[in-house]
Amino acid sequence: MESAIPLHLETQRTRHKRVPDDYQPPYPSFVARYKPAVNRVVMAYLGVQYRGVAPAATDALTEIAELFAAENGPSHWDRAHYVDQFGHENVVSVGYWDDVARFDAWFAPAREAWTGSQRDDIGTFIEVLRPIVARHETLFSSPDRPEGVAAIAADMSGEVQEHAYWGGMRDRIPLSQTDAMTPGGAPELIRAGARLRVVAHDNLCLIRSGQDWSDTETSERKLYLDDVEPVLRQGMDFLRDDGLGIGCYAHRYMRMLAADGSVSEKSYGQSWWKSLAALERWAESHPTHLKIFGAAMKYLSTLGPSAKLRLYHEVTVAAADEQFFEYLNCHPKTGMLAAV
Repeated sequence: MESAIPLHLETQRTRHKRVPDDYQPPYPSFVARYKPAVNRVVMAYLGVQYRGVAPAATDALTEIAELFAAENGPSHWDRAHYVDQFGHENVVSVGYWDDVARFDAWFAPAREAWTGSQRDDIGTFIEVLRPIVARHETLFSSPDRPEGVAAIAADMSGEVQEHAYWGGMRDRIPLSQTDAMTPGGAPELIRAGARLRVVAHDNLCLIRSGQDWSDTETSERKLYLDDVEPVLRQGMDFLRDDGLGIGCYAHRYMRMLAADGSVSEKSYGQSWWKSLAALERWAESHPTHLKIFGAAMKYLSTLGPSAKLRLYHEVTVAAADEQFFEYLNCHPKTGMLAAV
């Protein structure tokens, strides 16, 4: 049994874990392990927003792929789609780096290409976090298929202790050993011509939480799609439509797209939160998440070790200077625009 916090980031705790040292989780989970030399990762969400048929959107998606393939582009990227509460199509391509100098060299020209000029009938946006690894955690139900930022990690851990209890998410973040990570300030809107920038605040929280049912067989797939996914969608819709009142600035529930653009059997929810504490309160006590948790536990207890559904998440609590949000021709509830 390993600690989720890598050895080189362990420090004398001034804030205690939620479980005792002899806690034994009821099932295995794993975390991504970066090389010790990696002290910062970058996650860049580049989005296209449009309604109906928009040829410019197809061109833009080709352009993102070309930008990501260019010199200093990400080590890994993926793409997902969703229809938001106003009926706009959104396609979000996410790039991941473990070399900030390489990202910086890539970002300036990429930003100018992406949000530097108006396009016919579409909006574009950029949402970037570049956290030190001490502000970041991951969790996987299986160690052999990394998703998201874990795809750029060196390896996966063995079984870790800090999971399967309320508070495990915080306990996996190395900074939580000494810092409460409370938010400071309020989001502000800055207009720079047609571009809209959002300057958020210290300790903004991002979660990407995914599901992969591509390995499931007939009965398990039916159980997931009939009994679990509809409950999950209800919770995701709540965060999208009414999350602001509980500290969720914006939420997207997306289906991942394969390399050829087809819809895959993977999904993820991605949301921006005022704080880790607000995310924890929703997870621990809100009826929408308790229903999700209950449906998932029933599913997993029914199938036991034979379950082929894969689950994962990544959570970041970012310092104020580790964030960048910019929007061009997007509706006012897009991403962090909803916070202002």
